[in-house]
Amino acid sequence: MERLASMSDPAHKGIGVIGLGIIGRAIAGHLRRKGFSVFVWNRSPQPVPNFVGSPGELVELCNYIQIFVSDDEALLQTVEQLSESLTRRHVVLAHSTVAPDSMRAAAEIVERRRARFVEASFTGSKPAAEKGELVYYVGGADAVLREARPILEASSKEIIHIGEIGQASAIKIATNMITAASVQATAEALALVQALGVPLEKFVEAIRVNASHSGTLAMKLPKMLDRDFEAQFSVKHMLKDMQIANQIALSHYLDLGVTSAARDQLFEQMQWGHGDNDYSVVARKYLQEVGPKSHEEPPPEHPDQESIANEPIIASPESHTEQSKSEDAAAPSSQQPLLAFTGTGGATANETTRLRRGFFKQLLSRLSSGQ
Repeated sequence: MERLASMSDPAHKGIGVIGLGIIGRAIAGHLRRKGFSVFVWNRSPQPVPNFVGSPGELVELCNYIQIFVSDDEALLQTVEQLSESLTRRHVVLAHSTVAPDSMRAAAEIVERRRARFVEASFTGSKPAAEKGELVYYVGGADAVLREARPILEASSKEIIHIGEIGQASAIKIATNMITAASVQATAEALALVQALGVPLEKFVEAIRVNASHSGTLAMKLPKMLDRDFEAQFSVKHMLKDMQIANQIALSHYLDLGVTSAARDQLFEQMQWGHGDNDYSVVARKYLQEVGPKSHEEPPPEHPDQESIANEPIIASPESHTEQSKSEDAAAPSSQQPLLAFTGTGGATANETTRLRRGFFKQLLSRLSSGQ
């Protein structure tokens, strides 16, 4: 295995890290612990060691540049900024999850300056990054991959060479499709189990020995049940990846029904203001809130909502906005029932239930008579 020369060797300067989000910050730390000289830059300044003033300054100090920005536009803007100062001594490693075409375009910008380019998409969220156990899917020429390998080894447990530039991005998008769909399906399964009155812990016990269990579920299921949606991989980033998948599908005449459904659920969470939560927050829509009950708990302000708590629900950004305005006064449920009947004056829960049953009887009667 080839190792980089000592950082004291003038032919091998430091490593530059662009983008200090959850992953970039963790990678910079691992590189320092491995003895590399690390310089960093972020669009918003941060009080961290060796923070430089611009991408150009980073290029002057470093032969190796790792880019951890969030999307296609940010990646292309970053390599454009770098390109003015790049030379043949530089290696740029792009870690963003983007469309394959965007990755190829970034490589062209870099290689136009005779610098070299490595595609290094990764899998593994916050915990893996913090432990230095990411898995990199890489693409590029063999020689440059050998040169960049020690840098990638500093924060990974495995490096898989996929092929040409753009192909690793395709693999990353494809695996994220499965991840998003798995969590969405699990959220729906929890809803069904809860609606039928089966203890959720029994579902957890059963799924652990089921063929459908996965590393994703091992990480996400306990947090979904605890309503712990601290971001390890955010809604906005997973939504971006599902949008890329659907754009690719359109251009290749593919019907990605499951991916489209997962995208729509993530988009709904964005509309509800949960874009910075973990993407497993999709479970919030399906799981009833469970909390301690007082023996002297007052009756609900809207009895009709309690009586149909297990019926299907829908939510829209417009209803969320109206709800936020009246939250302090009425504190209604964050999700409204699909069919709700509100009585006038002193209508009781029994009257509401009777009205609803009458409605369904009339509807069934008309359907059976062909009206």
